[in-house]
Amino acid sequence: MNKLNRSKKEQGGFTLIELMIVVAIIGILAAVAIPAYSDYSNKAKFTEVVLAASKMKTEVTLAIQTEGAAIGSYDGGYANIPADVSAGAAVHGTSVLDGVITATWQTDGTVLQGITFIMTPSGVTNTRWVATGTCKTNNWC
Repeated sequence: MNKLNRSKKEQGGFTLIELMIVVAIIGILAAVAIPAYSDYSNKAKFTEVVLAASKMKTEVTLAIQTEGAAIGSYDGGYANIPADVSAGAAVHGTSVLDGVITATWQTDGTVLQGITFIMTPSGVTNTRWVATGTCKTNNWC
């Protein structure tokens, strides 16, 4: 009977080394995943500004094609182009100056505050848009 008890070992649980390895793996995954998730969520939030600029883009393009004047003559409030809006605590800023659309994230104290999305038109008959701004350096637009 003594021999039977010795050959039959019971598992007592995980060893300290095994637990430390699991904790280290979770820590490494968290160190990679948290910044990636933060960047992804900021990029998703910034699409609000891109959408605000898209509405302005439609109106500026329509004005360019309808009026046919030089691109430098289109400002906020001209034709059907909406008037400029300053960035505030609860609203994103949008403006059009000489056909160039600038959209700015609201002044809410987040990491996105003040980040801009700028769209510049080229050509009157076949308007193409070039996107620039501080959002490009952060890869959020």
